[in-house]
Amino acid sequence: MNTEKKDEQRAPSFLSVLGSVMASMFGVQSSRRHETDFTRGKPIHYIMVGLLVTLVFILTVWSVVKLVVSLAGV
Repeated sequence: MNTEKKDEQRAPSFLSVLGSVMASMFGVQSSRRHETDFTRGKPIHYIMVGLLVTLVFILTVWSVVKLVVSLAGV
């Protein structure tokens, strides 16, 4: 019983935070996972990972556009 409480109190790992942020960005976050994020995680971790994922997304879109434009010869 004591180990179950320790597991519930432990902070989420980076991959867990990344998975939650990705699921939230696609709008498929479960309510159970959402509740767990709010009770165990620190907001700054989710904010930082969210900003990082957003930056990677923007840079990916920008790179694809640059590639398509260069291949089109424009």
